[in-house]
Amino acid sequence: MRIAILKERAPGETRVAVTPETVKKFAALGATVAVEEGAGASASIPDEAFREAGAEIGPAAATVKGADIVLGIQAPELALLEGAQPGAWVAALFDPFANRELVADYAKAGIEALSMEFMPRITRAQSMDVLSSQSNLAGYKAVIAAADTYGRAFPMMMTAAGTVQAARVFVMGVGVAGLQAIATARRLGAQVSATDVRSATKEQIRSLGAKPVFVENVAGIEGEGSGGYATEMSEEYQKAQAELVSGHIAKQDIVVTTALIPGKAAPRLISDAQVASMKPGSVIFDLAVAQGGNVEGSVADQVVERHGVKIVGYANTAAHLAADASALFARNHYNFLSAFWDKEAGKPVLDEEIGDTVRLTKGGEVVSERLKKAS
Repeated sequence: MRIAILKERAPGETRVAVTPETVKKFAALGATVAVEEGAGASASIPDEAFREAGAEIGPAAATVKGADIVLGIQAPELALLEGAQPGAWVAALFDPFANRELVADYAKAGIEALSMEFMPRITRAQSMDVLSSQSNLAGYKAVIAAADTYGRAFPMMMTAAGTVQAARVFVMGVGVAGLQAIATARRLGAQVSATDVRSATKEQIRSLGAKPVFVENVAGIEGEGSGGYATEMSEEYQKAQAELVSGHIAKQDIVVTTALIPGKAAPRLISDAQVASMKPGSVIFDLAVAQGGNVEGSVADQVVERHGVKIVGYANTAAHLAADASALFARNHYNFLSAFWDKEAGKPVLDEEIGDTVRLTKGGEVVSERLKKAS
């Protein structure tokens, strides 16, 4: 069993899909691990560290030659997979809804594409969930970046010269990233509030010491979609939420937006008029900017100033924490494959519950029901 890891080639991608730690673990299962030279450089992992862990180091063509499994962060282009075994697996982020042509190309080439972002949100798959591990870091980084952009202090400070008031931070969307954003802002000493379309998150918000801001007495406020994700809300709810948020957002110093709906453009949470209502010097961090943005006027990897408010957002937030993001992603990969490792066969054998959920292509066809239903 040969597992290959190529250097990431997507613009701004600094992560790597394996670490010396997971190289040793894969070797213990009996696998040979090959890593393209320089693959870990941007994540502060030199080739020598991989070599000491037991990996083969070489150019891309030699790395992928004979590979049974290719692990990646972003799914590699087909040209890079030339020389892999027929029917080889590629486990990575495919962004399948946006990259249907790439998925179709994988199917035609006979490669089995395993979409790590399709990992089901069930208990036994938690350790394999790359979206959660990367969102956790993204929520942290969003607050740190906002704090760096903000021209004032976060915590209350009582000094001989007077008192500095605590920053007011509002988190919109209380998934994994939102919860980490709340926790980080609280640790920095901010006064934190948060909202979500899922009413069940109220207790989670309170448990972190933040104030829940929710629309009450409006039909359909549960907002719970399949797999624990948020879903789109009724027009009535959206109108009521917009009114509530408009009044609250005008009082905030920092706003972090995290709302995403799988397979669709990010919902618009903050309009230009709402941005204009904020105090000059305020900061908004849009974690959804890569999927169209929650904030009107946000631009990926740029600080946009509108009405005296700075709007920030990274196309790939987790990549700004390359070392930790790589370590967690690599463990997700290992936890996924090792959970299905068949010692007699010397390779992983996927089951239906998880395997059929993440599998996009097999036997020359696109087989993902989730992808086909969204056609």
